[in-house]
Amino acid sequence: MSRLIDRRMGIFLAGLFVLTVAIPAGNLWMEGQPVPSYVVSLLGKYLCYALLAVALDLVWGYTGILSLGHGAFFALGGYAMGMHLMREIGDRGVYANPDLPDFMVFLNYQELPWFWYGFDQFWFACLMVLLVPGALAFVFGWFAFRSRVTGVYLSIITQAMTYALMLAFFRNEMGFGGNNGLTDFKDVLGFDLQSDSTRAALFALSALALTAGLLISKAITTSKLGQILVCVRDAESRTRFLGYRVESYKLFVWTVSAMMAGVAGALYTPQVGIINPGEFSPANSIEIVIWVALGGRGTLVGAAIGAILVALSKTLLTGWFPEIWLFALGALFIFVTIFMPKGVLGVVENALKRKPKPGASPEEAKA
Repeated sequence: MSRLIDRRMGIFLAGLFVLTVAIPAGNLWMEGQPVPSYVVSLLGKYLCYALLAVALDLVWGYTGILSLGHGAFFALGGYAMGMHLMREIGDRGVYANPDLPDFMVFLNYQELPWFWYGFDQFWFACLMVLLVPGALAFVFGWFAFRSRVTGVYLSIITQAMTYALMLAFFRNEMGFGGNNGLTDFKDVLGFDLQSDSTRAALFALSALALTAGLLISKAITTSKLGQILVCVRDAESRTRFLGYRVESYKLFVWTVSAMMAGVAGALYTPQVGIINPGEFSPANSIEIVIWVALGGRGTLVGAAIGAILVALSKTLLTGWFPEIWLFALGALFIFVTIFMPKGVLGVVENALKRKPKPGASPEEAKA
């Protein structure tokens, strides 16, 4: 366990634990409710973003695969959970149809499409949250990695994949709600999604999922497998010449990363209350890259911190100055690339290393 939880990871997980206890307590049990319900859902959304950033850092920071399509895996996980939540509505919808979601009744569907079968069961939806993004990633990676597509070409292909999915999900005949997506969720496992206790539970689950994602990623990167992944990142041709099946290693970590992104999307959907094709937007996937770059590529914890910082900045700036947010985001990415190549976490750690110890002489401080 000490191999997985180093100083960096320990500090982050300790802070996350404090928040996981303090935020629900401030919302549910403290007088005056110092933490409003909307803040709980907002912070839960940030934690989902943090898990998504960790998933991308696993493939980009440690394997050198710059994915511009991780938003697709995130959205697919969100849709899988959204389909279950739509089935849970039953006859409480606008059209009171016990079998068909409201948008299907509106579009004159006569029966439930076959790919919606099973989503009335929570366990089946959870399974699809993992399998659907994982299967897409496996098939995509099988062809891409065996064809030895790398670098900017792979990045462009991943962006094309998510753009194609966005166009497909916008179509009403696809059976996923078209432009409006899936919304108007009522409850999950019998618990009202609008209640404070359910919001707090989803926040805690998001924190737990982020912790699990960090530990799984850390276990991978600190193992012999992780050493090979770094070799693939730094010298893929040389690693292949040494006899390693590079394609298999890349395919494994790519699939695991996609499944983690799917879990993040599944937790995101009930907290936000909607999932629509806009989540497939290539701009969203590019923003995920900025999260990882800002926090610190190849650090895992830094990626999570970067996601939270950018998401918080977006919330504040889009409320204060909505017209400048995209310009600020672009400027931030340029600044980080030029002046902070190791991200925020790297800057903080370097500053702490330079800080002289108490009682140290000037010569020792310079050393």
